[in-house]
Amino acid sequence: MMLFGYPGEQERRTHPNTEDIRPPGDTMTEMPKTPADILLENLRKWREGHTTDAKEAGEEPRRRNIPRRTKIVLWILAIIIAVVILAFILSSFWSEILWFDEVGYRGIFLTRIWAPLALGVVAGIVFFAVFYLNLRLARRLSPRLRVAARNQDDEGTEILELIPTPDRSVNRILLIGSMVVALFFAVGTAGGWQEILLFFNRVDFGYTDPIFNRDASFYVYVLPILRRLLGFFSSLLIVTLIATTSVYVFDRAITRPATGRGFILAPHVKAHLSLLAALILVGKAVEFFIQRWELLYSTRGVTFGAGYTDATVQLPVLGVLAAVALISAVIFLVNIHYRGWKLPIVSVGLLVVVWVGAGAIYPAIIQQYRVSPNEIQMETPYIVNNIEATRFAFGLDNTITKPFPAKQQLTLEDIENNKATIDNIRLWDPRPLLDTYSQLQEIRLYYRFKDVDVDRYHVDDNYRQVMLAARELDQSDLQAQAKTWVNERITYTHGYGVVACAVNEVRGEGLPAFLIEDIPPQTKTDLSVTRPEIYYGEIGNEFVLVKTTALEFDYPSGNENVFTTYEGEGGVPITGFFKQLAFTIKFRDLKLLFSEYLTPETRIMYKRTIRERVQAIAPFLQYDRDPYIVIRDDGSLVWIMDVYTTTGRFPYAQPTGQDLNYIRNSIKVVIDAYHGDVTFYQIDPDDAMATAWSNVFPELLRPGSELPDDLRQHLRYPEDMFSIQADKMTVYHMQDPQTFYNKEDVWQIPEEIYFNEEVRVEPYYIIMGLPGEREEEFILLQPFTPLERKNMIAWMCGRMDGDNYGQIVIFDFPKDTLIFGPSQVEARITNDTEISAQITLWSQAGSRVIRGNLLVIPVEDSVMYVEPLFLQAEQSPIPELRRVIVNYGDEVVMEPTLADGLKRIFGSSPPSTTEPPSTTTTEPTETTITTAPPTTTSTTAGLPADAAELIARAEELYQQILTNQGETQQLINELGRVLDDLARIRQ
Repeated sequence: MMLFGYPGEQERRTHPNTEDIRPPGDTMTEMPKTPADILLENLRKWREGHTTDAKEAGEEPRRRNIPRRTKIVLWILAIIIAVVILAFILSSFWSEILWFDEVGYRGIFLTRIWAPLALGVVAGIVFFAVFYLNLRLARRLSPRLRVAARNQDDEGTEILELIPTPDRSVNRILLIGSMVVALFFAVGTAGGWQEILLFFNRVDFGYTDPIFNRDASFYVYVLPILRRLLGFFSSLLIVTLIATTSVYVFDRAITRPATGRGFILAPHVKAHLSLLAALILVGKAVEFFIQRWELLYSTRGVTFGAGYTDATVQLPVLGVLAAVALISAVIFLVNIHYRGWKLPIVSVGLLVVVWVGAGAIYPAIIQQYRVSPNEIQMETPYIVNNIEATRFAFGLDNTITKPFPAKQQLTLEDIENNKATIDNIRLWDPRPLLDTYSQLQEIRLYYRFKDVDVDRYHVDDNYRQVMLAARELDQSDLQAQAKTWVNERITYTHGYGVVACAVNEVRGEGLPAFLIEDIPPQTKTDLSVTRPEIYYGEIGNEFVLVKTTALEFDYPSGNENVFTTYEGEGGVPITGFFKQLAFTIKFRDLKLLFSEYLTPETRIMYKRTIRERVQAIAPFLQYDRDPYIVIRDDGSLVWIMDVYTTTGRFPYAQPTGQDLNYIRNSIKVVIDAYHGDVTFYQIDPDDAMATAWSNVFPELLRPGSELPDDLRQHLRYPEDMFSIQADKMTVYHMQDPQTFYNKEDVWQIPEEIYFNEEVRVEPYYIIMGLPGEREEEFILLQPFTPLERKNMIAWMCGRMDGDNYGQIVIFDFPKDTLIFGPSQVEARITNDTEISAQITLWSQAGSRVIRGNLLVIPVEDSVMYVEPLFLQAEQSPIPELRRVIVNYGDEVVMEPTLADGLKRIFGSSPPSTTEPPSTTTTEPTETTITTAPPTTTSTTAGLPADAAELIARAEELYQQILTNQGETQQLINELGRVLDDLARIRQ
């Protein structure tokens, strides 16, 4: 018999003497309390205790009333703080809008705002709806009756009480808590806006994976979205299950029986939790199914991607796991109609057993005991898959491989027939040349050259390799007294001009022969600069103002300065009080608001470094480390920067150490140095990622066909990408799976001595005629040596002139021919007694010897090496090009010029192969090197006339100098005479 009523009411009606029917200890006060009851009871006791203490003390309870004036002040402060925060937000937003209007990419900025906002709002609403509704449902489904007493005499009779309706404050707490958690999920989900937009604008790559026969776009665009959705809903369901269970426990809908075993759940509570658990298991089944596609990223086999075990064992096992997870979900739903939890527990246990046994242990056993003993046979098809995918992903699938005979039979006639190649051998290295430029051409302290770029130009109708550097203005180098607001914001606004020199010409005492120099730019060639001002470059400050009432410093001219007014369209108009106020708040500079130099035409330039500009427009792209400046046909200056599209999700492709397994240099961005215009060109229409971004942002990329011709002829194959491709090519030039598996022909990047340190040979630009081609062209070259060997085995070049742009060619050396590699040539140079003695002599004579890049120069069917030698005096920071070392075959010579070195080796007839290699040196001095007049008839009196004896004498003097045996200066002088006589004999 069941009786209902409010607490205590039914007991009095049915049993007048309730004390007789209640078992001992089963009173209302002894019933278990919910956490809410305990919390509210403690708060009530605390409040009653304070009230009682106050009454006992004869005091009225104190009320903390805030004076009205204080309230007004607090409200005013709160309003001021809110206004300040709002002003900063609005000024930042408005200034960004104005800047994107200036560069013409406002749509990109707005898309980058609404896309994450919309995604976050949708994710937040979905999360809140599911999460909060489940909590409210749990509150409604919690039982409202509980046992208040039992009749000991009449078995089966219970007295129940109706639980009062929960306090509204609890629901309010659930609402606020749900909103907070939903906000966190919304913010975390909003970061995936790029993946969402790419998903809806995806383009096929043209590569189909060999396992599932899907285009790579599925793995790059679709699979990440599936994984993100699965992660979102799985997290949502798990968090909801935990929170819902907590609510049921809080409301005592889940309790423990008197026996202390298990839990007691009402049927509707069990149904609710079982449904959530079943949905989680459905999500797990979907995850197992997604993992089937992700096997193409497996690292289990000998190569990246699905191997034999993945394709034949792991793939079906994941299907079984998905089926078991779905069956477990169904069991949870069916179990709603049955008592207990045995079936769900058994199903989950079975899933775990299958997961561990079939999903982990069984594939490991197959891999270890079946695949490993027969690896080459079983893994061959999957090795082929990896090779094909990797070569495609890194742009190596169209590589051309050609044999290079390396006959080493060059003659003087061959040298003369390849004059363009010889005349463009780069003797000047960027690092010492940068120091030389800084000392000779910075002119003023506030000018600075940040980098030296290598490019090619038609100079006086000759195709020449040129090294350029932009003369930029660095305000940090202004003198302290000159660092005023007017100077930094209005006067010193821009750099001026460029410096250029030929890569192999020297004037005077080892200085570069300038093609463009000084301020204003001076030239004796047809290479001219008509718009030398550089407002946008690699160096910049926070902001500058142009078109003000004050004149800008243009360039120094003798003892006076030349001033100018900006005539371009760069910068944001700052007309109007509110714009001034916005930029004042943005840059936190009150002088900007009160300056009297501003006019209605005044413009403010900010984000002036080229890297800052392009990354602000398109931060989702990757940019090359080395932008370079270009002189256009009209004499204006622009910067060109290489842009990459990359991903780490390409199926089967072997990733690099940066977790990158796809790269394309399909975009070039051009930045005008005077106007600041930024233009992105897509020069490769076949790049799926660039095309997808173009679909997302239609105004971002222009077709490559719109790139002006005078810029197209200066496009360079980027060193960063070429280095990545060269690293991949060390292994992936092997396309036969057996050879690849055995690693029989692995290459490596050789090493050289550069700046007196052993470093990897970096790719370098050179103008040369490729074997089989009629004309010289500008290429990027990288030599290779066999793994753990020093001899050269091949060289790779990236072409970039005309229609050949982007083509990669590999020239393989014969396996039975020994060609010295860079490190071997460096060792021969170091071990040459005469060169070593001369270098040591220079080093002890107050100078620093700098060994430049060792260049591999293919000529006809042969290879020779050229290494420049720089001298830097201690009292002068200017490196001077003083010697050129040339190696061909077994001969190593050092001469003041490259022409002298080639003449010394080749002369008028083929070099002799029977005599020992010779080295030509000249007499050194402390700060200058001059060549003694040649003679062929006599040597200095008192010295031997035989070359071998002179070499022995030089070694003896060198050892005496090292061990301080005698007067050092006399020994040095005598060593100089010996080396001088040796040079005369060999001439």
